[in-house]
Amino acid sequence: MIQVTNLHKSFGKKRGTATVHALKGVTFTAPDGKITGLLGPNGAGKTTCLRILYTVMNPDQGEALVDGFNAVKAPLEVQRRIGVLPDASGLYSRLTTRENIRYYGRLHGLNGSALENKIDQLIKLFDMQDIADRPTEGFSTGQRVKVAIGRALIHDPKNVLLDEPTSGLDVMSTRAMREVIRRMREDGKCVLFSSHIMQEVSALCDNIVIIAKGEIAAEGSPDALRQ
Repeated sequence: MIQVTNLHKSFGKKRGTATVHALKGVTFTAPDGKITGLLGPNGAGKTTCLRILYTVMNPDQGEALVDGFNAVKAPLEVQRRIGVLPDASGLYSRLTTRENIRYYGRLHGLNGSALENKIDQLIKLFDMQDIADRPTEGFSTGQRVKVAIGRALIHDPKNVLLDEPTSGLDVMSTRAMREVIRRMREDGKCVLFSSHIMQEVSALCDNIVIIAKGEIAAEGSPDALRQ
């Protein structure tokens, strides 16, 4: 479960720059076994909120909890419990697809045949057989997203944070990604993903949190929001 309470984050406090209030008191809960969507235009604060949750940024005020662990006070415990697809994939360009995923698996304590079998499953799931043993340098956006999501899921995390997971994917890969997201819900995982595509969020989410200008504008099920 992910719990966000009264998150504030501002940028640009140096002399001569205007202060940008990226988050202004954001509060919501993403429960286990549900898909929660952060919906809003570019610049609304979605990515800032996710970056705080996956421990690369601290809030100015408020609290972000993953399975009860504070993202600021217990970052390693949070990192063990999350799988992350960030807004920038951050792949190691000299490593192959398989090597990128294997590296992250080893960071999470996996090794041997269990790790290799999991890598093979993810390569098949996202149809990466043709790029499995190629260095990722020069990959298309869609190919990079596939590798990054494989890397995020290698340790079978209980909580999955996805920043615009279908960005750059072709139609078939988008279908595969959406099916994986639904399967994670069936497995009881907490899934939190951001998007600015209304149709995608409506089709996938049990609960939608609409963010505008750093604040919660509305929250509820797709049907409730439509009403």
